[in-house]
Amino acid sequence: MSQILDRKTAPGSHALEKILIAQAKQLKLDNGIPISLINAGTQDLVKIEFIFNAGVWYQPVSLQASCTSSMLDEGTKTRKAAEIADGIDYYGAYLEQEVDQDWAYITLYTLNKHLASVLPVLEDVLKNPVFPENELNILLQNKRQTFLVDNEKVAHIARTRFSALIFGNEFPYTYRLKTEDFELLKREHIVDFFNTYYKSDQCKIVISGKVDDSAVKLINKHFGGNDWGINNQQPSIVSGSIKSDAQNKHFIMRDDAVQSAIRIGRILFNKLDPDYHAVKVLNTVLGGYFGSRLMANIREEKGYTYGIGSRIISLRNAGYFFISTEVGADVCKPAIKEIYSEIKRLCDELVPDDELALVKSYMLGDFVRSVDGPFALAEKFKKIMLYNLGYDYYDTFVDTVRNVSSQQLRDLANKYLTENHLHELVVGKMQ
Repeated sequence: MSQILDRKTAPGSHALEKILIAQAKQLKLDNGIPISLINAGTQDLVKIEFIFNAGVWYQPVSLQASCTSSMLDEGTKTRKAAEIADGIDYYGAYLEQEVDQDWAYITLYTLNKHLASVLPVLEDVLKNPVFPENELNILLQNKRQTFLVDNEKVAHIARTRFSALIFGNEFPYTYRLKTEDFELLKREHIVDFFNTYYKSDQCKIVISGKVDDSAVKLINKHFGGNDWGINNQQPSIVSGSIKSDAQNKHFIMRDDAVQSAIRIGRILFNKLDPDYHAVKVLNTVLGGYFGSRLMANIREEKGYTYGIGSRIISLRNAGYFFISTEVGADVCKPAIKEIYSEIKRLCDELVPDDELALVKSYMLGDFVRSVDGPFALAEKFKKIMLYNLGYDYYDTFVDTVRNVSSQQLRDLANKYLTENHLHELVVGKMQ
């Protein structure tokens, strides 16, 4: 006899007692490169990620880091760019390069059965690129065109100019790209950057998916030898101190703007700070998810914008907080007023218990979703590995989310988010 479902009563729920995360296994290749393995999942698929200390932080010349990464697969001593692409595509594999402020990533996705066929191509790309000058010129032309188009967008202008307000003009994380930089970058800059930072002693490898011993042996065969150079000298890092702009409020007029971009925030700290987890909760209340206060007020109630949010960004050598949105010029001033009103509410009032409980449930549920699957587990591992943290970092995160109080959040808001601490930038028009 079939059981009749009771559709009038919601199913029971309970708090998660402990969130278990499958942890990476640590090994080293024969030449000392650390390799981290996450053996999970059922599909016969593997992701291999090479991570180098080769982000924007290290470049003495604008565009150097991104162009070096982009040019890796544009030809080697033995393969042309088309041959590299064919050697990857033929097996249904995929190769991608990415650069952020701190690191450069070269990632290969492939079926395990084709690993032996595609790894020689990847090895050639990482060890023997030639950086053809004609391809570099095409890349720079394309980047220059994108730069010119982006510089007409108020959101892009706000994002890039804001970095100078909070970091100062000379800090390595500051966006300083100018039109003439596309003419100043030369092939020798790319070669020098590659020879300095794309070395075995600057590299970490993370492999995730259905990983077995044969995959590790293949990686060691191609990347564990002494033929991959070592940079015996400490790389010269572009250094500088953070010098936030003394003026807090800034406006850049764009007569042709349909909307105005608003960016409000400040220098903060990275994930190594003891307040980081609790401030993440505070940020979620303010603007960190679709049900946040900024969304409820400025989008849902006032209808000033399609979307608004706030984020905390952790970098290896700094961190920052920001709120961003785009609104019509006619509601720009009221929108800014409401943003500060929501911040002041956090400083003056306790977050109600039911609202805080909802935020905590959202954050814990989002965390559980973020560790579902081998590639997601690899992403979670990278976020601690690159800061020399252990998995107890996530235990602390979960404990903080569960136990942080409204009083603590109010204290943190007064410590970090009062209006005199914040830089404001508007790009567009204000009526």
